[in-house]
Amino acid sequence: MEYLSCVEVEPNVAATAAVIWLHGLGSDGHDFEAILPDLKLPQNAPVRFIFPHSPSLPVTVNGGIVMPAWYDILEMGSGRKINTAQLLESAQQVTTLIEREIERGIASERIILAGFSQGGAVAYHAALSFPSKLAGLLALSTYFPTSGIIEITDANRSIPLEVMHGSYDPVVLPSMGEEAVSDLSLAGLSPNWRTYPMEHQVCWQQVQDISTWLKAILKL
Repeated sequence: MEYLSCVEVEPNVAATAAVIWLHGLGSDGHDFEAILPDLKLPQNAPVRFIFPHSPSLPVTVNGGIVMPAWYDILEMGSGRKINTAQLLESAQQVTTLIEREIERGIASERIILAGFSQGGAVAYHAALSFPSKLAGLLALSTYFPTSGIIEITDANRSIPLEVMHGSYDPVVLPSMGEEAVSDLSLAGLSPNWRTYPMEHQVCWQQVQDISTWLKAILKL
């Protein structure tokens, strides 16, 4: 089995939980590795953090330049057009990472999926279509472009779902995040929507809220 290349941060004790965290367009797996100290998790937290590197693809809206991307974006704006097949392929690659954690002895109910921007769109699909119950889904400054085609599994219809967005985001408009929350609610899920006075980024208060959420979900 061929897996995505990943940055992996092992805990000080044997891992009994895992967080798979997907970066945004043009970034890589090191992007969110840097915030781990700011999460201030307990020293003995048995959590393995996995930060996959996306493939590199030509991105149409960036003049066809090849860069790290989970899928091609054909048009920006609220009616964003994307290469859906590439998103589904990326979601499948993330699914294999979830399955690898299960093979390593981590129960599926102790695996969290997180993603920022493009990574969040992939995380939505990978988590909600996974056949076994996952611990939670963290969607950061993102949208849900496959909401109309996904088959949400019964196992993850009650997944803890935290959706965070910048009120001034000019890249993924707040309305796109709100539409995702609406689609999730209509599908019978219970997303928790939070906004922060920021653009397309992560802020300190948000990192503190992520820390609180992770500790609650994983009972740290």
